[in-house]
Formats: sequence, structure tokens, C-alpha cells
Amino acid sequence: MSSRTERRTVAGPAGDLVCAIDTPEGALRGTAVVCHPHPQYGGTMDNKVVATLARAFVQCGWRAVRFNFRGIGGSSGAWGQGRGEIDDALAVTAVLRGPGQALALAGFSFGGFVASHVAAALHPERLVLVGPATANFELAPVPVDTLVIHGEVDDVVPLAATLDWARPQALPVLVVPGGGHFFHGQLPLLKSLVVRHLSAPAG
Repeated sequence: MSSRTERRTVAGPAGDLVCAIDTPEGALRGTAVVCHPHPQYGGTMDNKVVATLARAFVQCGWRAVRFNFRGIGGSSGAWGQGRGEIDDALAVTAVLRGPGQALALAGFSFGGFVASHVAAALHPERLVLVGPATANFELAPVPVDTLVIHGEVDDVVPLAATLDWARPQALPVLVVPGGGHFFHGQLPLLKSLVVRHLSAPAG
């Protein structure tokens, strides 16, 4: 993301996982772990939406951790059918979150599925899901203060699928007019929406 990005590997359940860590200047609010899109369809931690989420967290004082799921971009192992990728995220969080440190989780597309299940286990202070893969994977229920952002004209995950998932939870969904799955031309808007959410009091 920048020349100051720290690259390191951590031990995961299927071998080493490659991580990228960006640390803000000044007081640290906690650690935010950001999960990337489907690894079998080109998703990596360097995806533009994932990097945008990381920048938003850093701007708001969070240490942002991105990582490549097993079998992708130097990370060991092979596709884990979703369950393995949840285990990867849990492992990265366990290693890189400081003792007693506040935790935030975020995910884009398939990464939203992963983040929802990690959140169900760890109960983070903040949870941000962008274009979550509600049409293809069974997301875990999430807290009502979760920020869910979806593009109006998403052609990968239909908006209707995310509304169907959110409705039984009475969970608001923030719809970006004209937004597609990858938010082309709208990444600054996406970042500003996340920053606004992170700047508000939790709960």
C-alpha cells in the first residue's frame, strides 16, 4: 500500500500466511484485520477495495492487517472450501492482535463471508462488510451496528441477496447508487463512508 507497509509471514493452520501491515502515526485504537475476495477468482490482499478499507482504518487510528488466504500470493496450502479461510483469518488475528487490544474486522465479497464468521467467534468492536458474498456463501449473523455497504448494480453479488440476508436481522444496508461490485470510480466515496462509520462512537 505504501513504502511503509510491513510485510511478514505468520504461521497458519495450513502453513505460512503472507501479511501486509500498515500502522498509523500517533495513538493506536486497535488492530483491524481485512479479508480479501475469493482466492479462486483472483482475490488477493492487494485488491483495490481491500486496500481502500485498510487505508480507511489507518486514517482512523487502526493498525490495518491484510493477508493472503492459503495458496495465494506466497501463502502456503490450498483452497480450504471457506472453512479453511476462516481458520486462516482466526490464526492471523491471534498472532497479530496485541494482548487486550481492540479488534476490528472487515471483508470484501468472499472476505465478508469470512469476516462474519470470525466476528461471530471473536466479537470485534467494529465490523465492516463490503459487497458481502451473500448469494454464494452462508454468512453468520452479525451485530446490528455492522456497516454493510453494497453497490446498487452489483453484478457479482446481487443487492437483493444481501437485502434478503439482512432483512431477518433488521440490519441496515448502505446502498451506493450506481455502484458495481468493485466500486470502480467510487473508491474515494467508499473510503469516506467507512471513515465516517469508524469516526462515530461504537455501539
